[in-house]
Amino acid sequence: MKILIVDDEPLARTRLRQLVEESGDHTIVGEAANGLQAIEQANTLQPDTVLLDIRMPGMDGLEAGRHLSSLDQPPAIIFTTAYGEYALKAFEVHAVDYLLKPIRAEKLLQALDAARQITRAQMQDIAQENNAVRTHICARVRGNLKLIALEHIYYFKADAKYVEVHHTGGQVLIEESLKSLEDEFAGRLLRIHRNALVAPAMLAGLEKDDSGQPLALFHGTDDRLEISRRHLPQVRALLKGRG
Repeated sequence: MKILIVDDEPLARTRLRQLVEESGDHTIVGEAANGLQAIEQANTLQPDTVLLDIRMPGMDGLEAGRHLSSLDQPPAIIFTTAYGEYALKAFEVHAVDYLLKPIRAEKLLQALDAARQITRAQMQDIAQENNAVRTHICARVRGNLKLIALEHIYYFKADAKYVEVHHTGGQVLIEESLKSLEDEFAGRLLRIHRNALVAPAMLAGLEKDDSGQPLALFHGTDDRLEISRRHLPQVRALLKGRG
């Protein structure tokens, strides 16, 4: 199998590389030091299995695992960590195995044998079951995955069968519904119209157009979004509450 090693500690990556190479049955195709690098490399290298640490700066291994499972060819995931308290969450992400450091060679080989038997179709089915709250939105742009941190997003707007994600770096399309986003990010997004969810922290104020229609203003962009009468009181209350 092709294996990607992900750990923020160089010594831990070296130890895993040695264990895998000693087995003689698998190939290390790359290493990454955090979750974002893991997703970028997996998208390019298409490993069969990812050995994934959990506690890492930035995006942790649990969220990285959720995004890895959304790849067209998702890898099997084996978590490698010094912390036993994440085991339940790890298996909620449908990991093949969960290995505690220091990792023993025989345990790693058993986990790799189990990963070899996981088919691509099974991993894609697992991805569909994964519904934990994310810190990033994943979009496919020209065949590659692009991750947008939730705190960088201005708003989501429905557009036919897609949803536009407007963020500080531009705009992407995702194939998710506003309703599913609203349910997942309850309390972190505010509905202002049947076709729009906004990030409350990005709201800068209100204005009316020439016909008297209320519009939402944002920090950092000149975009304007229509606010429905039904949702206008919530928006006003939010802005008033800031003093």
